[in-house]
Amino acid sequence: MWWRSASFILDNRPQNDVAPPSRPDSLTLSPPTMADAALQSPNANSAYYQTRAAHHGVVTSDWLAQAQAAAAVGRNPDDQGSVVAAEAEPKPAASESGKPFSVIVEFNNWRKQPDLAEAVAAIRALASVIRSSEATTMMELEIELKKASDSLKSWDTTSISLTAGCDLFMRYVTRTSALEYEDFHSAKSRLIERAEKFGEISTKARRIIAVLSQDFIFDGCTILVHGFSRVVLEVLKTAAQSKKLFRVFCTEGRPDRTGLRLSNELAKLDVPVKLLIDSAVAYTMDEVDMVFVGADGVVESGGIINMMGTYQIALVAHSMNKPVYVAAESYKFARLYPLDQKDMAPALRPIDFGVPIPSKVEVERSARDYTPPQYLTLLFTDLGVLTPSVVSDELIQLYL
Repeated sequence: MWWRSASFILDNRPQNDVAPPSRPDSLTLSPPTMADAALQSPNANSAYYQTRAAHHGVVTSDWLAQAQAAAAVGRNPDDQGSVVAAEAEPKPAASESGKPFSVIVEFNNWRKQPDLAEAVAAIRALASVIRSSEATTMMELEIELKKASDSLKSWDTTSISLTAGCDLFMRYVTRTSALEYEDFHSAKSRLIERAEKFGEISTKARRIIAVLSQDFIFDGCTILVHGFSRVVLEVLKTAAQSKKLFRVFCTEGRPDRTGLRLSNELAKLDVPVKLLIDSAVAYTMDEVDMVFVGADGVVESGGIINMMGTYQIALVAHSMNKPVYVAAESYKFARLYPLDQKDMAPALRPIDFGVPIPSKVEVERSARDYTPPQYLTLLFTDLGVLTPSVVSDELIQLYL
């Protein structure tokens, strides 16, 4: 089993990878705290769970260089068409009738693409703000971007990915000392170029993760997945295209039944799949070789915030010595440190039980839970295969 270890994967990466740039002291970020987010109305449903998007978080400052270098490794020419489709640019939100540009409308236009992550949609929308801006100085443009970023983040204050995508854009695209020495028009062009490059690398992250995870999937294995994750689907799709023989146990993912969607996608790939009710996880765990889950966010402790039910699956797997693997893009790394399940901003969703519920019965509507790092085995990211403790060390070092 040594050849499936994280160290083997990392040690065998090409030695000519681009070295991560040093982190300038001026690059600082002050993300909203969980306590601030919790001040929002607890009864409002999360816009994320009403419209289905993926959550993302803050990443390390060397993410661009490392991800760009990794993007050239393991690229599948057959996927070129899907990437091009995902990166197809919609028309600007400003209509030809003279209506003012709306960053929210532009953001929603990008989100209509099913394979585009919410963080990338936010980045694309903010790039459109630059293109449509009538500002004549860098200060005016930065103020305009800041207002647009705040508008996007207020669209859904419970979304980890939306906040992170906006913060990442402001951090990597606008906070560049070299821009101070350029004229405004060339500086504006450079901002657009950096924004587009950032979105391009973000789109490739899913493919990189799929390639890195293949050495951990072996013939004859049984994989348990929970709900629908586009990253996990890409991992399994790549394994199927590599002619690996495996089967998948897919939880139903109540109450929104996202697991049904994943099981349908796997069936199209001719992957043997069994659909489980959520309460049957412990019953079938002895048949499982590994658990694969996605993540809404990866926090400073090395734990993850993900769809409700992930925590109990990890508990069962840990008690039966089954590895739990997490597939998550590096831009989902969030500067959060929840101490327990209630130490998170509430993200609520409507729940339909199919029968009338008496008004005196309280319904738990939380959409996600927190899985501590001790119940996770490895995290597959576009930066490499990491242990939970490595995630913690990198984030702590970045924000000291």
